[in-house]
Amino acid sequence: MIPGAAVLSPGEAALLLFGVFFALLVLRVPVAFALGLACLPPLLIEPRLSPFVLVQETFNAYNSFILLAVPFFLLTANLMNVGGITDRLVRLAKTMVGHRPGGLAQVNVVLSILFAGISGSSTADAASTSRLMIPAQVKAGYGAPFSAAVTAVSAVLAVIIPPSILMIVWGGILTTSIGALFLAGIVPGLLLGLVQLATVHGLSILRGYPTDARASWGELARAFLRSVPALTTPMIIVGGKIFGWFTATESACIAVLYATVLSVLVHREMDLSGLHRALLDTGRLASVALFCVGTASAFGWLLAYYQIPKILLEGVASWGLGFTATGLFIAAAFLVVGLFLDAIPAIIIVGTILEPLARSVGMDPVHFAIVGIVSLAFGLVTPPYGLCLMIACHVAGIRVVEALKDVAILLAPMLAVLGLLIAFPEIVLFLPRLISPEFLR
Repeated sequence: MIPGAAVLSPGEAALLLFGVFFALLVLRVPVAFALGLACLPPLLIEPRLSPFVLVQETFNAYNSFILLAVPFFLLTANLMNVGGITDRLVRLAKTMVGHRPGGLAQVNVVLSILFAGISGSSTADAASTSRLMIPAQVKAGYGAPFSAAVTAVSAVLAVIIPPSILMIVWGGILTTSIGALFLAGIVPGLLLGLVQLATVHGLSILRGYPTDARASWGELARAFLRSVPALTTPMIIVGGKIFGWFTATESACIAVLYATVLSVLVHREMDLSGLHRALLDTGRLASVALFCVGTASAFGWLLAYYQIPKILLEGVASWGLGFTATGLFIAAAFLVVGLFLDAIPAIIIVGTILEPLARSVGMDPVHFAIVGIVSLAFGLVTPPYGLCLMIACHVAGIRVVEALKDVAILLAPMLAVLGLLIAFPEIVLFLPRLISPEFLR
């Protein structure tokens, strides 16, 4: 892969690849298709390449045992939705924080924290939580824009708190320990959740949002006991991976079996139509996510063919950035890319470009991964991409622009937490060092 032997120079290739890609996005072509179609012009121009490379590299990306975990984690979340398990989590969240200022909004955040330990997907979280919480909040007088903003922003915790589909993709693409990523995401995810709760609390006092009656200790205990089977799910998934009982994919399969047993035999709330709906939703979401993996991998292969990442990094390295400044640059790159691109292709394309830069300043691969994943999570609620925000606004029946003010208020303190994660790596690395230091390199 020597640029001198290619018809296109690295600059021309980059201009062609990204130019076609962004032009297709403007034309509202789906991201996965835009990535694949952007690969075709260089493949047709270069005599040493052919369009078959697109098929080959896409298939090579799918040929991964780790990626099998993605549909299984999505299926686990969908089974719990149709099996009544999510309803039990809602009741637990209400008994925990429903009596605080803005009770339903705080329940929304706590529900996302609890559900994040099961689903691994922010879009699945946003879709299920929106249907449950937005109508209830609007009816209680919170307003549709605020209700949609809280639902969308809290949903991003699902890709930070383990098990996270983004962590699985990151570990598979950049050969980082998934067990270490699961451990490293716990503290940042909980910190972001606490910051969201504090922000909602303050806004609720300022705006006079309603509160519910305080639940008794007996009601809290009963709600907790009913939720114990569901709360055990993340312990099985994360604990099994951390302690080496099974791989990430095997843990996802076990989670599906566990969710099925709970829904069918324990709670007895899932019938054949519910199972069909769960399988259908899983197939739809998983196909979109995995198609993005394939076309993004082909796009990334072309970037490597023209040595575009190497040239970009040589320019950045000449700036002489230190550890913290490099971390901020990496976060800024992911934040900008997240505005336009789904997180999975962003990991494959941008993560592989920035990984040598992070390594050059001594950033631990796990720290680099969490900074990247947290930064990309913001893109799920920021236009023009903002998939979680679009889902929440669609359910709320409002335009995206109407919720942007509240989204910005909720995101501002979360950006401060991202800065802390960059400046103080031990926030991220504390649990992996304590529990399984062998996962760290």
